[in-house]
Amino acid sequence: MFGFLLRRLAVLIPTFIGVSIIAFSFIRLLPGDPVALLSGERVMSPERHAQISAQLGMDRPMVVQYFDYLGNVLTGDFGTSIVSKKPVLDQFLTLFPATVELSFCAIIIAVALGIPAGIIAAVKRGSIFDQGLMGIALVGYSMPIFWWGLLLIILFSGILQWFPVTGRISLMFYFPQVTGFMLIDSLISGQKGAFASALSHLALPSIVLSTIPLAVIARQTRSAMLEVLSEDYVRTARAKGLSPFRVIGIHALRNAMIPVVTTVGLQVGVMLAGAILTETIFSWPGIGKWILDSVFRRDYAVIQGGLLLIAAIIMTVNLIVDLLYGLVNPRIRH
Repeated sequence: MFGFLLRRLAVLIPTFIGVSIIAFSFIRLLPGDPVALLSGERVMSPERHAQISAQLGMDRPMVVQYFDYLGNVLTGDFGTSIVSKKPVLDQFLTLFPATVELSFCAIIIAVALGIPAGIIAAVKRGSIFDQGLMGIALVGYSMPIFWWGLLLIILFSGILQWFPVTGRISLMFYFPQVTGFMLIDSLISGQKGAFASALSHLALPSIVLSTIPLAVIARQTRSAMLEVLSEDYVRTARAKGLSPFRVIGIHALRNAMIPVVTTVGLQVGVMLAGAILTETIFSWPGIGKWILDSVFRRDYAVIQGGLLLIAAIIMTVNLIVDLLYGLVNPRIRH
């Protein structure tokens, strides 16, 4: 098992370096000068421009800038925002709980609906239930997040007025954020109606973000269940006269869950990537909206640091999934 872990770590190191090169290089290909954007509408003299560029280290060759940046990252220094003058890592840790809360609720919705849908589709293979559920899953997977989010806002916020459009909680409530997770902090505050307000603000963004993972999990569950239901031990269990619930829920589902668990773990990356659009649509104060705003401001440090931190989180989750998969199925380690 230790050798299996070392092989996985050996793959992650060049992957992280490759992500850092891409993040560092491609950002500088974007049009616009971050130094000039700092001056706003004022005209900056060439001398002042050169002075600020030297202070930010942008007057040096790109290769030198990259290795200096990589060295700082390896020591835990992801740079300082050009706009806010705050450390990138501190800003990331402040905003990350909002994204985690949104992603966690979305994955709960995706798992709670996707796995039962896949099981029903597999058991009722070829029926109207199978075709209908997989058709809905295909539509959900193909639907653009920004368009789907706007439709839900128009229907549930504009017409029905069931849910709020933006933010994490109503402006009527104010309390210190102890954990950064609004659902937990609203419960801790003890204010009447605070938790319900936080939950209502979280509903639409979670539904939008869960759409694609839900479709993927449903289709993967169906595929895994169909493969397991054709095995000899399932037919033997049915021949023994065991109830359908025991055959499907215990004998078949337990073995089919191995690839499903892997799929659920890999959807974390989809959540973090999709959160950029979702947080922008619903003005959710998470890392997705933070990075997108930094792109418009040409805040190189925030974009680079945010992308690297997200990549590190995704790689860590994938590593944990690989290790769990290796524990469940020892043949994978070889």
